[in-house]
Amino acid sequence: MRKITLAATQMACVWDESTNIARAEALVRQAKAKGADLVLIQELFAAPYFCQDQLHEFFDLAHPFEGNPLIAHFAALAAELGVVLPISYFERAGQAYFNSLAVIDADGTVLGNYRKSHIPDGPGYTEKFYFSPGDTGFKAWKTRAGTIGVGICWDQWFPEAARSMALMGAEILLYPTAIGSEPHDADLDSSAHWQRVMQGHAGANLMPVVASNRIGTEKGRNGTSITFYGSSFIADQVGAKVAEADRATETVLLASFDLDVIAHQRRSWGVFRDRRPELYGRIATYDGRMVQD
Repeated sequence: MRKITLAATQMACVWDESTNIARAEALVRQAKAKGADLVLIQELFAAPYFCQDQLHEFFDLAHPFEGNPLIAHFAALAAELGVVLPISYFERAGQAYFNSLAVIDADGTVLGNYRKSHIPDGPGYTEKFYFSPGDTGFKAWKTRAGTIGVGICWDQWFPEAARSMALMGAEILLYPTAIGSEPHDADLDSSAHWQRVMQGHAGANLMPVVASNRIGTEKGRNGTSITFYGSSFIADQVGAKVAEADRATETVLLASFDLDVIAHQRRSWGVFRDRRPELYGRIATYDGRMVQD
């Protein structure tokens, strides 16, 4: 048996990095005290969601992967507590900038870096101004808490990403997120849709999914605001929500799984055995047309 406990967290962010780091660390410590082996913190938690505006000054928030003080801080915390920590951060790499995530194992080892593959662009979520499309490809990381696949926010809408990580050996899918209200349409609420898409990834790949979102209202510099809707959750291997936060409360969620039992169920269900990859070429194109069409 390989029993592990996963934790999702959610919190509000302010324009003081030390405060955000302290809040995140406190949530990690709470989760560990409750038995967590892996704790997921939300996307870009070191600052408010700066992509609401297009301002050059926000590029100063980025730091390289190597020698990154945020990563070093949480690597020390991971080693102290014996917990796996995927850490989202704003990466500067030469003249490029990425929305990235460092995977830290339970002994404090930084296993590597993932750069967000899918970059959104819309009112209030103008990420293409800041981030280049990730060039790392999808990855599966062998950690003390099992083999994990991690996508970042907008990645969570793409079943191709989830399936790719599963094919690479991921046993758990993780999605740190920053999503809330739409500045251009106060009536649009994507929270239920957001959850159901990831629940589908869990069910289609027969593995748990953990999603951590932020909370609170953050004001932009040009009269807009976004109210992040929390609703962080953990889904089991058939897509059922087994833990869920509300829309406004700082929260630590936990759920436990036996990865060996799930692996047996995944093999038995046959969805990987019965795949027909030779028929799927169309999804590798933009227009869905094969050369012979």
